Amino acid sequence: MRVHGAVVAPTVEDDISSRADVHDLVVDFYREIIFDELLGPVFEEVAEVDWAVHIPNLIDYWCRILLGLPGSAQRVTAVHRHLHGQHPLSAQHCDRWFELWTATIDARWSGPIAQRARHHAAVIMAGMARHIFDFEWAPPEVAA
Repeated sequence: MRVHGAVVAPTVEDDISSRADVHDLVVDFYREIIFDELLGPVFEEVAEVDWAVHIPNLIDYWCRILLGLPGSAQRVTAVHRHLHGQHPLSAQHCDRWFELWTATIDARWSGPIAQRARHHAAVIMAGMARHIFDFEWAPPEVAA
């Protein structure tokens, strides 16, 4: 953010409240994923994600979950099952994904919708781990 020519770090005081916020969350998160040593190769080389399609779908999905806006309700089970068949995913992958997701949220937002984004991501990942990746997963404990 710029204030009179000076760069000012964003403050964590506002909750996620608009489609623009969800857009920023999704884009910032996947920017971290792409450059992550563990997850980047899975998304880029194994899944060969088409970001021009994936990002808008995820924005729609998270707008539906967090803001109640009309959006994607598509099933992702088959895609993740196929990915796991190509490159088995582990608890380490789940931990890292969740760590990057929560860090992205915590860098800019705070409040009940931000908390819902954290909680829903944990529920999604636990479900995928159990039903697709064939192991139990729970979010890593957060140091107080």
